[in-house]
Amino acid sequence: MIPSLPSLPALPVLIPLLAAGLMLLTKDTQRPLRLGLAAISLIAQLVVAIALVAASTHAAPHPGWQDGIGVYQLGGWPAPFGIVLVADRLSTLMLALTAILGLCAGLYATARWDSAGSHFHPLFQLILMGLNGAFLAGDLFNLFVFFEVLLTASYGLMLHGSGKRRVGAGLHYIAVNLIASFLLLIAIALIYGLTGTLNLADIALSAQGLQGSDRQLFDAAAAILGVAFLIKAAAWPLNFWLPATYAEACPPVGALFAIMTKVGIYALLRIGSLLLPAGAPAAFGGAWMYPAGIATLAFGTLGMLASTEGRRIAAYAIITSSGTLFAALGMPGVTLTGPALYYLLSSVAALAALFMLLELIERSQTFGADMLATSQEAYEDDEADADLNGQVIGEPLPATMAFLGLSFFACALVIVGLPPLSGFVAKFSILSAALRTVEYGAPTLNVWLLVAAMLISGLACLMALGRCGVRLFWLPDAVHVPTIRVREALPIVVLLAGCTLLAVRAGPAMAYLEDTATYLDHPGRYIQAVLDTGNRSADPHGSAWRIHTEVSP
Repeated sequence: MIPSLPSLPALPVLIPLLAAGLMLLTKDTQRPLRLGLAAISLIAQLVVAIALVAASTHAAPHPGWQDGIGVYQLGGWPAPFGIVLVADRLSTLMLALTAILGLCAGLYATARWDSAGSHFHPLFQLILMGLNGAFLAGDLFNLFVFFEVLLTASYGLMLHGSGKRRVGAGLHYIAVNLIASFLLLIAIALIYGLTGTLNLADIALSAQGLQGSDRQLFDAAAAILGVAFLIKAAAWPLNFWLPATYAEACPPVGALFAIMTKVGIYALLRIGSLLLPAGAPAAFGGAWMYPAGIATLAFGTLGMLASTEGRRIAAYAIITSSGTLFAALGMPGVTLTGPALYYLLSSVAALAALFMLLELIERSQTFGADMLATSQEAYEDDEADADLNGQVIGEPLPATMAFLGLSFFACALVIVGLPPLSGFVAKFSILSAALRTVEYGAPTLNVWLLVAAMLISGLACLMALGRCGVRLFWLPDAVHVPTIRVREALPIVVLLAGCTLLAVRAGPAMAYLEDTATYLDHPGRYIQAVLDTGNRSADPHGSAWRIHTEVSP
């Protein structure tokens, strides 16, 4: 019964917003209450995300849903005049990934990092609200609004725990993203001036009628919009801010940041697919995405080889994952879209696990205050933080070093793309799909360049992570067995178990993602569901007829 609720698409935004508001009404000393609110919110978001995935998979009509697409009209105002939240196969997939990642990172943070400063949990809920809203937004302006919500919250989380290096990287991160937001706002204003609408579905229809100078100006606005999304997605040469930012963030925040670059990729994929009938501008097609992907892959590869510190290697691995997605999605057709989405799920989970795992491993070698910069407003709870020697208070796990070593090995397998885990399935699927595109007219040079770039980046990642593993486990003269809480180990186990499940159930998972790719190649379904919701009784010459004749392939 849950998936039939018309208001279900609004819950991923409302739940964290309400939780954050209630947390701000509590005092810093009321930590158990905040933890309870956080747990309820994170679990509820996961339940709602699963319900939305189920509802988008089944095309049976029910109130607020059409052809597996749920449209929630705020205030009852229909599109394109009102604000709409749209839940379809792509957005619900990203919602589910965000909910799992948020639950794991949030649980890890409760062991100690949420006590390193004030307002961690409200900011954490707000960044989840921004992520969920960005995936559900049905118009450009609210996409911008949710981007700003998640970025504003991320500024606070980036600086959480203080420290000179963290503050320096955080200020750089803030400056770059403010520029990207400024570009995004300029592009939105230009598009609105040309089309008279900000609704994504309506823009897709209006763009078909633009000609001459209007079309050229629209393409220019789309180019500015694309640059803003490329900055947020960490495409070269717009990604120099990322390595220091992600490496200096506290581990649970770094884990959550693993999905933030994918929001920019999601926006490019969403808008590019909707503009297919009108001819996607260069910024949303292979003309930009493919070369940007190859260059980003090369930059990330060189960065991994040049880095010796584990967190910087992980940060550059995020850049290579973005480059892989750009290059794959920039190839013609949708042959690579399904494998690219599979790779997105696998890489985000593994990289998030790696960020949290590296801190546990480094804890076996590092003692002192540098491990956890605690602000003056830290909680005075005897279970919350660290003792004077920097060791975490808690029950040690049995065979701790074996757990850390095996987990690092599993993360490396997924990120590099070696069997038997999901990273191998993802990269093999992308490479085999890329070779098949030659039959459909894809440039042979582009195909082999993608194959070579992915293989070289995988080899470089293997070398970098192998060197990092040797440095962490074999070189130290004295390795102290760290004390690790169950709540710190469990999130890593869950994320790596997810990668294992993706490999075991690769067939059904790939079939679902291939269906999602096919759906994206037919934007008429999205456009009709958005513009026709609430108007089921329209006459044959109404909006549904217009959409069918103008958009459907």
